[in-house]
Order: sequence, then structure tokens, then C-alpha cells
Amino acid sequence: MRANRLKEIWAAGRPVINGWMNAPGGFHAEVMAGMGWDAVTIDTQHGLIGYAEMLAMLQGISTTPTTPLVRVSWNQPGEIMRALDAGAYGIICPMVNDAAECAAFVEACRYPPAGYRSSGPTRAAVYGGADYLAKANDEMLAFAMIETAGGLANLDAICATPGLDGVYIGPSDLSLAMGGPPGQDSQRPELLAAFDQIRAACRKAGIKVGVHTNSVGYSQQMIDRGFDLVTVGSDVRYLMSGRKEAADMRAWLDKR
Repeated sequence: MRANRLKEIWAAGRPVINGWMNAPGGFHAEVMAGMGWDAVTIDTQHGLIGYAEMLAMLQGISTTPTTPLVRVSWNQPGEIMRALDAGAYGIICPMVNDAAECAAFVEACRYPPAGYRSSGPTRAAVYGGADYLAKANDEMLAFAMIETAGGLANLDAICATPGLDGVYIGPSDLSLAMGGPPGQDSQRPELLAAFDQIRAACRKAGIKVGVHTNSVGYSQQMIDRGFDLVTVGSDVRYLMSGRKEAADMRAWLDKR
């Protein structure tokens, strides 16, 4: 079976850098995956991406060595299993509030006896290999998002969930849950303290911890803080960075 490169990177003692995709398109995903990320996450929660588009994007990513991840829209077993059957090598699940929800999520990612994932890896066996069914439980990643008051209150129990590979922090929702403003790359001391609390709980449980960021500088800060995975930037943010060039051209034309 095709090995999960993220596990190999962590085994070598290095952090994972992750790209993020909110906009649909197979070629678009191929270009993004070719930029040099360790992983690229297809966002079907807040992204504008349906199942057929996700499938095409997974196919685009598979032309590169980049590991394909999917953030599902909710903790729904059918949706989780369809993303895995389409070839995702890891699932990020939003809004996990307690250990029972986390267990339901993790078990949807695992074949029996470790879980209740249904057998039918339609594209996954093509991408992963003929022995996919025998080895998938060891290769697929399950990341629960901690971003609610309940998730933070039940942090230790969530992290202790058997089979959970890691926690992924959603900073904007977590900040809202703590009574602060939404947004990325916050330096608010109370939010950073929550980051450290989550990281410490993950270390205690022997699992990985990731965080969503919006810049290279903040990602570097989070790696220095001890995070195992950082999302450095998104396709939409890179597209919007072209606004400066458009504004510069408009200003130049207006002065002619």
C-alpha cells in the first residue's frame, strides 16, 4: 500500500506544512499540490466544493507526492467514508465536542474491528494499492478539530480517544467560543494559552497537534511553539494577493 508520507515526516522528527483549498477544480488542485506542500487539505466545510469536485481534486493531487487530506463538513459517517473511499489519506473533522463524538468520528475512519467503516474503497484502492483494505487502518489519519467550548472543556478525554491521530485547532471558532473576535494569526495571550493547553494535552496522549494559520510568519511561530502540522496558506488567499498588482496597474493607468 502507498505509505502515508505525513507519518514518515513525523517519524523523522519534522513538522508537516499543509496547504489549504477552498475553491473547486482538479487542475487547480494539481497546481496547488505541485507547490511543494507535504499535504493539501480540500475543505468541504467552508470551501465551495461538492463531492464530484472533491474527487477531481483528489485525482489532481495524486499526480504529485503531496498527501491528500479532506476536511469534511460535519461529523457524519457517510461523508467521512465517501471522502476516504475517494482517496483521502486523512480526515479533519470539525466541531468535535466530547469523547463520544470523537469516538464516532474515529471509528468511521477505521475498518472493523477498530471501527465501523464500510468496505468499498472504490478509488482509494486504485490510489492506495491492492492491499488497501488490509493496511488502511494503519495509514489513514483522523484529526479532530478543537474549536468549541465543549471541545476545550473535554480536551483530555477527546485526546485519549483510541485511534485518534491528532487534534487540529480552528483558531477563529475557538476564539469565538472563548468570547473573543474571530480571525487568524491572533497574538491574544488567552488564545495562545489555549493553544499551549491543547498542545500539552496532545503530547500527554501521544498524538499530533496541528493549527490553522494565515501566514508563513505565524506558521513558523507555531512550529517553534511545538506544533506538528501547520496550514501555511490557502488557494483563495494566494489568488486575492493579486489585488495589489491590479491596484498598482490601476493607479499607474489613472496617472497617465
